[in-house]
Amino acid sequence: MRQRLLSLPGAAIMLGMIGALLLSLPAAAPAAAKEPASTTALLSEVRRTFTLQGERIPPEIFRDFGDGNLADSVPIWVTVDIRVAIGSNLYADDIKQSGDWISQRKAAPATMNGMEETAYKYMGAAENGLLVVLATYNGGGSGTFFTLHLLSIDAVPAFDPNGEVYDRINLTNLRSIALGDRWDGEVGIAKNTIHVATTRKGPADRAGTREEMSFEARKP
Repeated sequence: MRQRLLSLPGAAIMLGMIGALLLSLPAAAPAAAKEPASTTALLSEVRRTFTLQGERIPPEIFRDFGDGNLADSVPIWVTVDIRVAIGSNLYADDIKQSGDWISQRKAAPATMNGMEETAYKYMGAAENGLLVVLATYNGGGSGTFFTLHLLSIDAVPAFDPNGEVYDRINLTNLRSIALGDRWDGEVGIAKNTIHVATTRKGPADRAGTREEMSFEARKP
């Protein structure tokens, strides 16, 4: 059977009809843009995982909270906007994880003995939302000094460089408890009570005795 070929004018008409049909179809909706996380969601994330938008909080913040200043017993810098601190030049040293510990080491030796290193282990949030962090600081020598921190996380309105209002995510150091050089022990949270059990105060402590203390996680 001979097939009947469409004439050239007929083919043009057919193509025109197909094109008109395609143009009449509704355009595909653009992919929905990902909504930025709300401030409430950001605060919840910090309390849950001690990260902000999936990024780890720089350990060197705790050096600046007083862990690296052994000459003063009370912290001088007490609040950091972690929204700006993450990815900043100030805290640009590589962040590493080893088990539950998150650490940062200075890119250049801080002393003739070795590298300055700050690390922390997030212990969790109390029932009232305050945060508990166990941090260590080593200035390049043999000592590794442990400090237990009680912190608050708050959204505080402020102006950006263009004068636009944005929410700072302020991490504030409410209390620092020095535990000692090469301390060993346990930290637990029960509702709003923090329990600390010490089994080794420092390198010279070989008694093996267990000492316990508790304090309430609360704002002043």
